[in-house]
Amino acid sequence: MEETILTGDDLMREPPSPVIPKEIASHVLQGVEPCDGILRNLFLCLQINDIEPFCQDEIVFYRQCAAKRDKEIREKMVDSEYKLRISMPLEEGKERTTQLQLEVTLLERRMILASGLEGMEGFRQRWSLHGQLEDTRKRMEALVRGMEKGGSQNSQAQGS
Repeated sequence: MEETILTGDDLMREPPSPVIPKEIASHVLQGVEPCDGILRNLFLCLQINDIEPFCQDEIVFYRQCAAKRDKEIREKMVDSEYKLRISMPLEEGKERTTQLQLEVTLLERRMILASGLEGMEGFRQRWSLHGQLEDTRKRMEALVRGMEKGGSQNSQAQGS
């Protein structure tokens, strides 16, 4: 059986860690394991050993922790966006939807520009932008679902 040696680039197989908007950051980060102790151990191992093959356990532990953390943060971000929309007035919800749509458009344009970059730097930019784009789209979808639910609740309240 062939043994696989992990490198730092293997940490880039998953989407990048999400960028959390400041208006929902405190709620989203509450109770989430930041993985900073595991990351500190990985950096210490790399500093002592100078090469990745001697830090396989640390890479694996950090990769697992980061994947769990990022999944939890993404779920909380989508849930927060949905709850935020239900609790805000319709006009503010529309403004927020427009703002997120503008973010998506900007990220799509930046992605097009990054597609012209070659090598590792181009890959890193496309990887990062793709993650941000997907997260922003999911937040916008949750916001729209919240608007639809909020709209149906408002029409029910007006009818009674």
